[in-house]
Amino acid sequence: MPYAQIAGWGMHVPSRIVPNESFVKMGLNTSDEWIASRTGIEERRLAARNEPTSHMAVRAAQHALYVADAHASDVDLIIVATCTPDHVMPSTASIVQNRLGARRAGALDMNAACSGFVYALAMGAGQIESGRAKQVLVIGADELSIHLNWRDRTTCVLFGDGAGAVLLRATVDPGILASTMGSDGSGADLLMIPGGGSRHPANGNGRANGDRYLRMNGPQIFRWATQMMSRAAEDVIATSGLKPEQIDLFIPHQANLRIIEAMAKRLGLPADKVFSNVGRYGNTSAASIPIALCEALAAGRIDKDDNIVLTSFGAGLSWAALALRWGVNMDLHPSRWTPWRQGFETRVAAMRSAVRRQQRRVRASLDERFRGDQN
Repeated sequence: MPYAQIAGWGMHVPSRIVPNESFVKMGLNTSDEWIASRTGIEERRLAARNEPTSHMAVRAAQHALYVADAHASDVDLIIVATCTPDHVMPSTASIVQNRLGARRAGALDMNAACSGFVYALAMGAGQIESGRAKQVLVIGADELSIHLNWRDRTTCVLFGDGAGAVLLRATVDPGILASTMGSDGSGADLLMIPGGGSRHPANGNGRANGDRYLRMNGPQIFRWATQMMSRAAEDVIATSGLKPEQIDLFIPHQANLRIIEAMAKRLGLPADKVFSNVGRYGNTSAASIPIALCEALAAGRIDKDDNIVLTSFGAGLSWAALALRWGVNMDLHPSRWTPWRQGFETRVAAMRSAVRRQQRRVRASLDERFRGDQN
């Protein structure tokens, strides 16, 4: 049975930095000290209007392919974990697949909110382990800023936008060791965006009849998340056959520094084994863990053969954890031709899409004229 190993990784965050002081200037009854002391967040990135989820996902994916020295055309499957897709349909993954030029790849979106990336990583690994795929691109990307009420200080200060991606590749050496996923739908109302779905569909003006803003019961989410991330981590460590002391780095979902510290205390983890960057980006939902993974790698916190545990929680209520053994030497030297090749593939993909759209217009025009002649 083949194993799934991470061969490439990449991240993208918007250029706009919003520090805590910005909320004070907006007139919110808050302060830098109030936000930082309760969340650990000092700043976050917010996407521009012309920067949809698919744009961030493509940028992160391109870097992951570059690191892996891989062709987009060789990818078998693209999974985009997001709860803020470009459209209700088609899937954001299909848009990403087209822009990358991954013409052989299947594409699908998966929504498990903040747990989405770990869910998608486990699903991608399963495709490789079953022999149905050799290379799977897994992307976590979210733009929750579009669903924030900027007058609600309990939610708008918490979230940021971004994307992270990894390329999974079939190998003979162990990579993804174990995973666990779960959900408790009885808590679905504790963290949700009510409007826009079939329960509260858009009206004739294109606006949701229900509330389009994110709602969260902070105290209950805090208590539940601390317990579930710890339990999920313990479960996946036991399933993987490892012992807690053999774990070299924990990368939890970056939602709140107090949750991360409470989880670490519950598991008895020293600070040097827990990675956090929530202070710089806030909660980027499904992008949180892949962005943290990329930054941990850049900071030299991960070496070949290290054992890593990813653990997450999110709306649903959902949770997931995954244990992996890092199999990549960090002295990577991608080909200098890779950026040129990626640029060429992107341009070819754009030309192919334009040609196909034009062909459809021509066919539609001919069909309409043919029907008119028959009548």
